[in-house]
Amino acid sequence: MNFEIRGNQFYKDSEPIKIISGAVHYFRNMPDTWRDIFKKMVAMGCNCVETYCAWNMHEKIQGDYDFSGNLDIASFIKTAGEEGLMVIVRPGPYICAEWEFGGLPWWIQTDDEMEIRCSNKAYIKCFDNYLDKLFEQIRPYLFTNGGPVIMMQCENEYGYYGDDKAYLSYLRDGYIKRGINVPLFTSDGTSKEDLLDGSIEGCFSTLNFGSRVEENFKAHDELYPDSPKMCMEMWNGWFDAWGDEKHHTTSAEDYAKVVDDMLNKGSLNMYMFIGGTNFGFTSGANHYEKYCPDVTSYDYDAILTECGDITKKYLAVRDVIKKHINRELPEIPPNREKRSYGKLRLTEYSGVFDAMEVLSEPIESDVPRCMEKYGIGYGYIAYKTVLNRDYDNSVLSVTGLGDRAQVYINKTLVGIMYINDSLNVKFSAKKGDELLILCENMGRTNFGDKMMRKKGIDGRCLLDKRIHFNWQVYPLPMNNLEKLNFSAKKPEENSVFFRGWLQVDEPKDTFVKLENFTKGFVVVNGFNLGRYWKIGPQQTLYLPASLLRKGKNEIIVFESDSLKGEAEIEFCEEAVLG
Repeated sequence: MNFEIRGNQFYKDSEPIKIISGAVHYFRNMPDTWRDIFKKMVAMGCNCVETYCAWNMHEKIQGDYDFSGNLDIASFIKTAGEEGLMVIVRPGPYICAEWEFGGLPWWIQTDDEMEIRCSNKAYIKCFDNYLDKLFEQIRPYLFTNGGPVIMMQCENEYGYYGDDKAYLSYLRDGYIKRGINVPLFTSDGTSKEDLLDGSIEGCFSTLNFGSRVEENFKAHDELYPDSPKMCMEMWNGWFDAWGDEKHHTTSAEDYAKVVDDMLNKGSLNMYMFIGGTNFGFTSGANHYEKYCPDVTSYDYDAILTECGDITKKYLAVRDVIKKHINRELPEIPPNREKRSYGKLRLTEYSGVFDAMEVLSEPIESDVPRCMEKYGIGYGYIAYKTVLNRDYDNSVLSVTGLGDRAQVYINKTLVGIMYINDSLNVKFSAKKGDELLILCENMGRTNFGDKMMRKKGIDGRCLLDKRIHFNWQVYPLPMNNLEKLNFSAKKPEENSVFFRGWLQVDEPKDTFVKLENFTKGFVVVNGFNLGRYWKIGPQQTLYLPASLLRKGKNEIIVFESDSLKGEAEIEFCEEAVLG
């Protein structure tokens, strides 16, 4: 078996082939859904699936690797092959993907000598160890070893970011030294500058765009006239950020026309075939003039919906692909069943001030420091201190914040700081009063030159322009809530954990609606579904059937801001994304 490039054509087992691929991120979808997704790909006419690899999920703790559950990339590849699909793998180490920190692990920020995405020795050491472990999972499934993996990517969209050719060469050579003997490629923007900075000899160049095929290939045609023409990310939608006016959607007919144009030109990978979900605290952010954290859903207005349903776009693209292939397509599989479980009253409570004492051990600190300095990467962090004197209409300010903070005096909320609004709060207090600042990491930047911005308070905390010393710091990663003490009495503070128990006769996909809640996250049977925020556009959270049990299910909602009415949530059959 062989897969190779000759001139401007792909060849599989010595026969010319056009790649018709779709993007599916294994880490954004539950393992029990993978086969259903692959069957829907085949029924649309795809012969390939593409995926990124999320370093920060596989190595959450430095040196501790996880390839289980929805991180089992070997099983993902194997299943795709069983369904008749070739596989393209894009390991990074940087992936962007609107994913937290672009797929990089938070803990690399603890090294003051670290500079990402270049020949920095500290960075190289970290990703070398990771790639060693990752490629052990992938290598047996290379096409040259009888598996379905036909191509692998070095880095990602590097032409948008930097110009360290030695770094790209090191990555390419490292792939080869680890036994990766399938074609290697890069993917970049469409300008000549993008291609010149992002490409490297030994990796064929692909493009990322969403329309105007001939126009976008102009520079590529000039620079690489004898190379395959492939759009590695043919965008069929877009992602949403908290506060967007509406959910992004694109025309099915327009996208089908672009697919037709690209198949006349060469090969393509549709980004996304299914977007999936940014479960937990995995959604990233864009940060240019303004910080824009992404929502939990990565629906992307893709070919399939977030939960895997057939769309109008799927049917339109299927009709186009039929014209380009000489075979009958299988019948389209049905959508997975959804279930409405109705409303659930949450009747047990735990206030954040009591909770932080059982979820965390306080750390004495002269001044508040960033989250990473205290050994955590995700969730929240609380800074507590006692005031030394009276303050009247005074100003609390911080010189750096990632990303949002609530300020309490004696457990009463007095103000909120947000990186996009204001980094100061006016307050009055007495000597001996307790000041607490609860900070939330809303997602690290996944693209551009602000990626290394820290979380929590990253700078000085000033009271009337004077540095305040002597703090207790409570790291709150929120990754294990088993120690919480719940009671039937609702606490007075704004930030509260609510708990209820959902009875399920038969687990099916459903969606959690939180109409009376403002901001926070939802945990089902110990699994964090992700963030919610009343400002939208997303108004429901996807709850896959595999996370539910027949019988009793624990539902915990952390509300950081305020409840507007009864502590009641609803499980419904349809998503509300905008």
